[in-house]
Amino acid sequence: MAALHLKTNVIIVGAGPAGAGTSFFLSKAGIAHIVLDKALFPRDKVCGDACSGKTALVINRANPQWLAEILQDETNFMPSWGIKFVAPNGKDLDIPFNLNRTPESKAPGFTVPRLNFDNFLFTKMQSPHCTVYQEAHIQSIHRIAPDSVQLNFTQHDISYQITAPLIVAADGDKSMVRRALFNVPTTLKSYAVGLRAYYRGITDMHPENFIELHFLKELLPGYLWIFPLPDGKANVGVGILSDVVRKKNINLRQKMLEAIASNPNLSKRFKEAQLINHIQGWGLPMAEGNEKVSTHNLLLCGDAASLIDPFSGEGIGNALYSGMLAADAMAKSLEQNNYSEDFLQANYDNVLHKRLGDEFRISQTLQHLCRYSLLFNLVVNKARKSPVLKDTISSMFTNMDLRGILSKPSFYFKILFNKK
Repeated sequence: MAALHLKTNVIIVGAGPAGAGTSFFLSKAGIAHIVLDKALFPRDKVCGDACSGKTALVINRANPQWLAEILQDETNFMPSWGIKFVAPNGKDLDIPFNLNRTPESKAPGFTVPRLNFDNFLFTKMQSPHCTVYQEAHIQSIHRIAPDSVQLNFTQHDISYQITAPLIVAADGDKSMVRRALFNVPTTLKSYAVGLRAYYRGITDMHPENFIELHFLKELLPGYLWIFPLPDGKANVGVGILSDVVRKKNINLRQKMLEAIASNPNLSKRFKEAQLINHIQGWGLPMAEGNEKVSTHNLLLCGDAASLIDPFSGEGIGNALYSGMLAADAMAKSLEQNNYSEDFLQANYDNVLHKRLGDEFRISQTLQHLCRYSLLFNLVVNKARKSPVLKDTISSMFTNMDLRGILSKPSFYFKILFNKK
């Protein structure tokens, strides 16, 4: 049976946050596009389930009503007002996200199971400009002309062939689109590995749903996290650089369970807790620098572009943000009928790196600093005693210029010799 021929302006492969973010802003611009995903929604995605203010920013720009829906739906979405750091010595530090909070303030971030969040985004892609094919199995992708890409896929035994001048790889770190069309077909080796589990019944959770990062000495430069979720659940996991796992021959699952069972700050809280699913692992393609994220006809978004923050592990917000920027670049590309590598790099790569590059570089420095437990202990100990230092650190999580101070040795020198 001959393939059904489709023609559109943009093909998006992947309907997770990166693909959904791209679709939202293409629809706002009135640009026709086709979205393909191999899964049938709702579907799960192994993740930490925490969404930062960046996620809220992009959703609000796409449609303020969508963000209002999220903030009103506490059955699926849990508002989070801050972060708790626990140093290797067991001392903890609460860092609120908003120092100028008023009774009318909305939570800057939230947590939500990816099963629910991705499905929420998926339902919002519906528009006159967007056509979605679920359970789409890609057979081939190739360029057929300087201004055209051809993709062949099947769905329920029906064959399709799509042609378009632009294609977006939003299909994760093992992107099929990237392998087919990008001149650097594999993602970078700046990888971390993560484990995720869902628990119910963990005690002593923060009353304002602060997310928790526990920097255990045996996991540095990684950490164990506890992210509260609705209905008494929590996302619990660990993340650490892959090269550290290999060099130290770490059994990450064993380390996680040992910490939960024996760490003084954790064991009493997990005493009555129940593991309610299997512990699952996945790779985290960390951002490393100003790498190429586009070429002729092609833009990479989300994990396909290796955009996970090296320190915080944030991927959802960066995926949505990259989709927003990609849509803007493609609108210009279509308007000027220019799909060249130079044009896309000027309008997408350069903009993305300008917006996120400093953030990634600072996070890389912080990740390296986390290897030094004594330094981490010093900062937390001093901040627990100094309201001024605590407020400074809090401000650093909303102000990138201030966060840069954290990566400077002089900052720690001043802490060491400051008696206040």
